[in-house]
Amino acid sequence: RRNEQTLRALFSEELGAVVQVRAEDKSLVMNVLRELNLGACSHIIGKVNDRGVVEFTRDAKVIYLEKRSNLHRLWSETSWRIARLRDNPACADQEYERLLDETDPGFTPKIAFDMNENVAAPFIATGVRPRVAILREQGVNSHIETAFAMYQAGFNAVDVHMSDLIAGRVKLDDFKGVIAVGGFSYGDVLGAGEGWAKTILFNAQLADQFARFFARQDTFGLGVCNGCQMLANLKPIIPGAQAWPKFTRNKSEQFEARFGMVEVLDSPSIFFQGMAGTQAPLAIAHGEGFADFSLTGDLSQVVQSLRYVDNRGQATEQYPFNPNGSPGGLTAVTTPDGRFTAMMPHAERVFRTVVHSWAPESYGEDGPWMRMFRNARKWVG
Repeated sequence: RRNEQTLRALFSEELGAVVQVRAEDKSLVMNVLRELNLGACSHIIGKVNDRGVVEFTRDAKVIYLEKRSNLHRLWSETSWRIARLRDNPACADQEYERLLDETDPGFTPKIAFDMNENVAAPFIATGVRPRVAILREQGVNSHIETAFAMYQAGFNAVDVHMSDLIAGRVKLDDFKGVIAVGGFSYGDVLGAGEGWAKTILFNAQLADQFARFFARQDTFGLGVCNGCQMLANLKPIIPGAQAWPKFTRNKSEQFEARFGMVEVLDSPSIFFQGMAGTQAPLAIAHGEGFADFSLTGDLSQVVQSLRYVDNRGQATEQYPFNPNGSPGGLTAVTTPDGRFTAMMPHAERVFRTVVHSWAPESYGEDGPWMRMFRNARKWVG
């Protein structure tokens, strides 16, 4: 009877909280609770263990024992069953089965370069700031952080709306680089970034202007998220991009907003020079990130520069480590000369450590992804 009462109290649905504190702070915390007149309803109920179990004892006897993973699955079962009906059931099952893995190490970033080295510093010191167009269409929302990242890397970041190019107020001839930013172009209808690309391809003046920019040997470009979709659809006028895929609906059939691990591959991309082998988390926010080679492109020929990996550092198609199901974890492509790169995750949203949802204590002011933007400044020279 007493054991039943104990469990009822611990699993009560009444308003309450479980707070973990360091052992040496126990008395201090209890004193504060008493000062708040909460002492009578505050109790020390246990301590953490490394056995992966939830265990309750009373009068030196175990009155409840269960594996944490089993309880986690029980807690998540309703959500899983709803997801199977609403989303791709195979993806829902993969995410649910993941809860059985009690040995998952979690995020384990591996940085293959010196994060304290600013490769752009010698060029910033000259005072010369090459102009880069922060290109946006209606609905995008990553232009501010992208502009800041490029400014910090030594560029003069210029806000350029598609309407500026259409009206002739701005010309790409005046820029060294173009960053097509992410967000929700056209509210993610009309094929999201595909609709954005068609405003260029179906306008002879714009198509010629972009083709001329891509053909110059002193220019570079990056497309992120919707900008990635846009660049992929511009591949007919991007030299060397013929093997790129089209980015279509995630296999999960849902918009994916996550913080996931990616690996930098050895590629000619100017943005990832010196970073090959790095594995670190990136912000993910897209509904159409599946690299689809079924109608266009060539997986055997495409130049890959980023791929999703699981928490053990292995390339994966497993959901949710790979949030869109792209083959081999592919999530960024580049041209053979490395000047133009299209990537689905948002490096511009996590180039500062403070905006990570979690980061190792070894990170400084800048996270590892700041190196991308500095690499572009180094390439320009």
